[in-house]
Parts: sequence; structure tokens; C-alpha cells
Amino acid sequence: MALLIMMVTALVVTACSGNETAQQNQQAGGETAGQQAAPSQGGDHPLKGKSIEMSILGIGGWLPSKLGVDMSPEFAKYAKEKYGYDVTFTFEEAPFSSLFQKAAASLATQSQEYNIIISDSQWLGAFAEPGWIVKLNDIIDQNPELKNIKWADPVVQKGYMNYPDGSSDVWGLPQEADIIVLYVRKDMLEDPKEQAAFKAKYGYDLPKTFEDFEKISMDEYEQIAEFFTRPDKGLYGTALQYSKEYDFMSCFLLPFIWSTGGEVWDSKTNQVEGILNTENNAKALERMVGLMKSAPPGSINYGIPQVIESFSQGKIFSAFQWAAVGDAMITPELRDKVLVVPPPGFKKDGKIERVYTLGGQPWVINKFNDEEHMTVAIDFIKWWYMPETQLEFAKRGGNPAVKDVLESPGFEDIHPWYKAYKYMLKEATARDFWHDPKYAEMLAAQQAAFTAYASGTATDPLNALTYAACQQQKILHDAGRTSTAPTGACANVELK
Repeated sequence: MALLIMMVTALVVTACSGNETAQQNQQAGGETAGQQAAPSQGGDHPLKGKSIEMSILGIGGWLPSKLGVDMSPEFAKYAKEKYGYDVTFTFEEAPFSSLFQKAAASLATQSQEYNIIISDSQWLGAFAEPGWIVKLNDIIDQNPELKNIKWADPVVQKGYMNYPDGSSDVWGLPQEADIIVLYVRKDMLEDPKEQAAFKAKYGYDLPKTFEDFEKISMDEYEQIAEFFTRPDKGLYGTALQYSKEYDFMSCFLLPFIWSTGGEVWDSKTNQVEGILNTENNAKALERMVGLMKSAPPGSINYGIPQVIESFSQGKIFSAFQWAAVGDAMITPELRDKVLVVPPPGFKKDGKIERVYTLGGQPWVINKFNDEEHMTVAIDFIKWWYMPETQLEFAKRGGNPAVKDVLESPGFEDIHPWYKAYKYMLKEATARDFWHDPKYAEMLAAQQAAFTAYASGTATDPLNALTYAACQQQKILHDAGRTSTAPTGACANVELK
């Protein structure tokens, strides 16, 4: 998530080609790594008395990534006491826009420059198919500390761990789980004057509690956002991410599609055309863009940092935003003035449906680590999922994914966003998209189409979706990932 990943370089594309060979490499690589890194079953740890330097590659400017390294001195103490070796960690970083390429360029040369990588969830296929990362099934089976973890919900495994979709093959483990929540100004909601004025205008009460927002539909939210939009006072009702950078607009449009019964592709057949470009999805795109009328000027360029800035500076009443940036959204000055709630649902068959985009990142382990670095990587991962480690991660602002931690007494009171985070981190309300190796190219095509409509460059939402669908169908067909080629109707489709 954050900034646009450009198409995979020629080096990466070459390394990703040949699915049959890649699948063989995956299995061999995973089994070898598991055997190399198997812990000793008795006596001293194999690294006792040694000093190891580890490198983690993560996301620049992203608190959860930073916490993985900030907490590493605690692991060093643990490793010294439990295993008898010394370990230090260095941290390399890059923004979302270039992190994949930085990792891929290194891994393609079979380098162990980065021993552990914090990957975006959608990159699992691109890292796994060339055999660049460790298949973790054997390692999990060999280590009860990993095998016995109970994850918060099956969506955790589907989003951060498994590739291909629907398989039991594990390539990642959740470093940070994440989901879109809604940040609202509680002090404005509780103002008696605002309550009276809203009731007089719309005929119903402003929502004031978490439970009230559970029942709020997008129809009602649009009115609430409209009500708090006061340009003459520098106040606006909402903010979403419409930026062309990386997956910003995609992540915030998809809930409008999924929650109304739409889909973006068939993951079993890799069919996109005719699934993404439907009337339902065109209405979803139109509606999402329609919220810009209650957003600040320039919101076409809004990504994660712009939403943080607008909300923390009091320019907007509410914001759709990732739970992961709660600390930045809720400044000390706003600490008692903000309520974090489920984002609005959509009326469907007499019910409120809400399915929002899963964020977050998994740990992946470099398959080319030597035996010593592989052993430390596994020791570190086991330590990461200890309850006390996960609880400390939570206290520092991270979003853990271990069920026992999320259900521990007082967890929801640690941070204002945890109740909404827990509420949304379920299969019924959270979904990830594409783990396919062609993710970067597919994303670039749809970001161009979605933002063209949002900016007014393209005026027909269905045409914009058709352009994206045709481009994506061609990408997948040309790569041999589907037998379905774009139809003749795609020949003359342009963004207009």
C-alpha cells in the first residue's frame, strides 16, 4: 500500500517466467530451507557463542515496519539468554513505490543482502513463484511456537500467508495486520447545537457511539459528510484516498464494489473482462468519486499522508483511513476528541453490508540465507509471535494478528482504534486483492483508469472500468496466466 509500483523490471519479469519451473523451485527451496534451519532438539543451540548481523528490509516512514526493528534489541537480549548468541539488526527501507523493486533486484541475484523482508501482502506471488522466499510449511510444522498460533481470523491466513489463493502453501506470516476504519470527530458529534441542526435538516439523530456507527449506511454517511462540509469555515465532511500513487485509490474504491455485490476478477480463471467492468461497479466508482464534493480541495491527490494531515489539523470531520496510522491521526490534542468506528456499510437486501480492503504486511524470509542467518530468522519470527512480544508491539502502536492477544483483557483500551480494528478484521468485512505475480502491472492499469475518472479526464465510469479490465486481461493473457484473451471489444477502448 502507498505510492505507485511501476511495472516489474526486465530482470524481475525474466525471473518470474516459467510457472512450472518456478513451482518446482518453490517446493525445493522451501524444503531445503526448512531442513537447514531445523533447530537442535537437545544440547546447546548451534549458534551458541557466535555473533550474527541480520538485515531487515521494510517500508520507509511506516510505523509498523519501524517497530520490527525498534524492538529487535529485545530479541537480542532474548537470544543471548535463551540461545547464547549475539545478534544485531540493521534496517534498510524504501517507500512502497520502490520497495518491491529493491527487494526483487537483490533476490534475483540470490543475494542474502536482506535476510528478512516486510512485504506487501499482494507481492507474495511475485516473490514465491521465482523461488526467492522460503516456503514456511515445514518450518511451521517443526516449531510448535508457530504451529500452535491461533490467528485472529481466517482472513489473516488468506491475506498474509497463503499463495496461491485457496491453497495451504504458506509464504508469509503477518508482521502487521491492517484494515480501513473511520475516524470521526466525537466532539462535533456530541455538540448539542450540531445535533439539533442535523436533526432539523435530515430528520434523524447524528450517530454518537460505536454502536450507532455499526448501523450507518453510506446513504446516511453521505448526508453526515455533507452536513459538516463548511468551506467558508475551512471544514469538510470527509476524506478518502484518490491518489494515483501505488494502490491508494484502488484500496478505497474496492469497498464500494465489494459491499454492493461486485467483484474485480475471478481468481480461479484469471478472468477480469466482464467482471470488473459492470454497471454495478460503474455505480460504485461514481459514488466513491461523488464523495469528493464533501472533501477538501485538492483531494484528487490525497494519499495516506494527506489524509493524516487534514484530519490531525482539524480540516475534516471524518476520514476513511488505515488503522495502522492511528497514532498519527489522533494527535495528543485530539486524543479525547476522536472516535474510531466501523466505516459505513451499504444497504443490500434489507441489510447493511460492509467489505473493506485488507491492508497490512507479512514477514517473508529470504530463501538464499545461509544456515546461520536462516536459523536466526526463524528464531526471530518465533519470538515475534510470543504473547508478550505481540502485546509490546500493540502498546507501541502496531496491529497484532494473534487471537489470544486481541482477545486479552484490556486490549481494546490500549489504543482508540483497536475496537474498530478488531470489528473489521474478519472474513465477512475484510478482503485482500490479487496475490498474482502480475500485481504491479495490473495495479498500474487500474490506477490509471480509476484516477482518470476521479480527475475528470475520463467522463464515463463504465468506460474507465472497461479500459482497466481490457488492459488487465491482456497482461494476464500475455503472461500465460490465463487462456482467456481480451475480446474484440477491447480493441478500440480508450480512456475518455
